[in-house]
Amino acid sequence: MNRVPGTILGGNQMNKLFLAAGLTALMGTSAMAQQIGVSVARFDDNGLTVMRNGMTAFDEANDDVSLQIEDATDDVAKQLDQINNFIASGVDAIIVNAVDTNATEAMSNAAAAAGVPLVYVNRQPVNMDTLPEGQAFVASNEIESGTLAAFQMCRQLRAEGKSGGATAYMLMGQLSNQAAVQRSKDFHDVIGMDMCNFITLIDEQTANWSRDEANDLMTNWISSGEPFDAVFGNNDEMALGAIQAMKAAGISMDDVVVGGVDATSDALLSMQAGEMDVTVFQDLAGQGAGSIETAIALINGDEVDQTVFIPFKLVTPDNIGDFIE
Repeated sequence: MNRVPGTILGGNQMNKLFLAAGLTALMGTSAMAQQIGVSVARFDDNGLTVMRNGMTAFDEANDDVSLQIEDATDDVAKQLDQINNFIASGVDAIIVNAVDTNATEAMSNAAAAAGVPLVYVNRQPVNMDTLPEGQAFVASNEIESGTLAAFQMCRQLRAEGKSGGATAYMLMGQLSNQAAVQRSKDFHDVIGMDMCNFITLIDEQTANWSRDEANDLMTNWISSGEPFDAVFGNNDEMALGAIQAMKAAGISMDDVVVGGVDATSDALLSMQAGEMDVTVFQDLAGQGAGSIETAIALINGDEVDQTVFIPFKLVTPDNIGDFIE
């Protein structure tokens, strides 16, 4: 608006100026932010908390993103309700960390029918091969996770002179979860290899990703009196629960090879203390941030690969320094 210096704007002119200024400020802030609804399987899971922190850090660093993060509390029906509520509220995209990966088809159908982009994060949907347009999956390749951990455990057992025969237990995650199924299969595949077939699996049961449940299960196994040389947990929380049970039973951690997945801070501390032998770094914070970047790309109509993998990395006492801040 051009005017002569020193002149006074009339009432209508002043109102228009204030309105224009207000709209400009609004457009430069939250009004233009992409609204993204996020449903996380459970807030009280340490690994998923790292993933969620990656999301909130991305949110805080980017004014053009506004996240609404909900806790599904491990309830499939609640998660479906959250997704439907996100759609009804008019979000620009939805991110889902699935409670049950076998229930994702209904989620995909609801989002596709509403024309809302959907990104699955960390847990692979059962309908991965038939995801509708505008949907994607961001995670790490679970074939790598269990394979890296199991093979390193095999190598360590051989190095300790146990290639003549060793026994192991396996703690599995929730069996409704694709990661638990794949990581367990990875372990079986590795001990089926010629190099590692000296390892015999005594038992495998689910501890539902929980440290407390793993502690109880390991305590029961120890009470059976069966000697064992290794324990593999589908995640670090269960491996740590097993370690707690073994220490309580007076078992020396020098006598057992323990492996997990995620490289959580507690697991790294345990490794520094000489308890945990192997874990696998899953860049959960990177997955969280990557899921938002993928959602934004889908909102903008950009071309996006339906599968975005963030690599796993093996962690042992030899390279733990690379993973500790």
